[in-house]
Amino acid sequence: MKYYIIAGEASGDLHGSNLMKSILKNDPEAEFRIWGGDLMQSVGGTLVKHYRDLAFMGFIEVLMNLRTILKNIKFCKTDILEYKPDTIIFIDYPGFNMRIAEFAKNHGIRTDYYISPQIWAWKEGRIKKIKRDVDQMYVILPFEKDFYEKKHNFPVQFVGHPLIDAIADRKQVDDKTFREENNLDLEKPIIALLPGSRKQEITNMLEVMLSVTEKFTDYEFVIAGAPSQDFSFYKQFISKDNVKFISNKTYDLLSLSYAALVTSGTATLETALFKVPEIVCYKTSNISYQIAKRLINLKFISLVNLIMDKEIVVELIQGEFNTKRLTSELEKILTTEKREEIFENYYDLEEKLGGKGASENTAKLIIENI
Repeated sequence: MKYYIIAGEASGDLHGSNLMKSILKNDPEAEFRIWGGDLMQSVGGTLVKHYRDLAFMGFIEVLMNLRTILKNIKFCKTDILEYKPDTIIFIDYPGFNMRIAEFAKNHGIRTDYYISPQIWAWKEGRIKKIKRDVDQMYVILPFEKDFYEKKHNFPVQFVGHPLIDAIADRKQVDDKTFREENNLDLEKPIIALLPGSRKQEITNMLEVMLSVTEKFTDYEFVIAGAPSQDFSFYKQFISKDNVKFISNKTYDLLSLSYAALVTSGTATLETALFKVPEIVCYKTSNISYQIAKRLINLKFISLVNLIMDKEIVVELIQGEFNTKRLTSELEKILTTEKREEIFENYYDLEEKLGGKGASENTAKLIIENI
């Protein structure tokens, strides 16, 4: 069968690649045409657009790039009609994907949505379009099933969280070997810095993250470089001796880290599943923040706290994300008592997410439904 898959960011590329592998196990003759990244491309199929050319964050940034976005939507529609897939699989990325879902439905093409848009956070009105344009929704967060079925009378499939598979299936890395290969200190505990994957995020986050390094000289700070960005972009922010840079090895880095400073997003959950005490950070332009503040109705911004419905990791947002607060909170998560409390909550979090098998479960359901 022919599958058209659309993922618009790095996390979608990861989950899309694992889903493709599972589809191939159940449908060896599967053909793929994909909007994604290097990971999806490595599994097979034709890469139409890379996510680095699609990722625009914040209200102002989207408006500034509206012409490019509309051009991509138009091209995608034409490409789908020429490819004639058996189904289109949407992976998150709702601003783009919901438009394509409506188009697909109007042309009689099956629509499967893997990883729900976060309409429980904002734009809940999108439920009308989802019910109209999506044939089957596969959700990965436990509270999403109740949200859709009990609140909106829309049946969905809870398949588990794909990050559990991605982390469990990875090859273990040797601490000493990793440090030697990446020119890291052989003794100092590592504090990972995850400033995001987009240039706008990195610019907003990294300078403040690096401002605390001189107060923690007994630790080695390591920036997790995103695969979509070159070192030349990060270099402008690095001036301290105890700061290193590693590109495209975030999971290996987290597996050996003692603590982490993490930009809000999927990375907060990845860090928790690696059992690394973290501080969640978020900062955007003041205009974007003020707009979001009025539209989003959530107690927390990190997936870790949202899933547990309580604060188990500290969130420093906008004005609170500053050197003084970051230093204070980092000191806390480096202490034994606080770390033990975080670890206990992390184990409860993983249990709540269910076991392995999200990609396999989703692949089988998609194939059965086709």
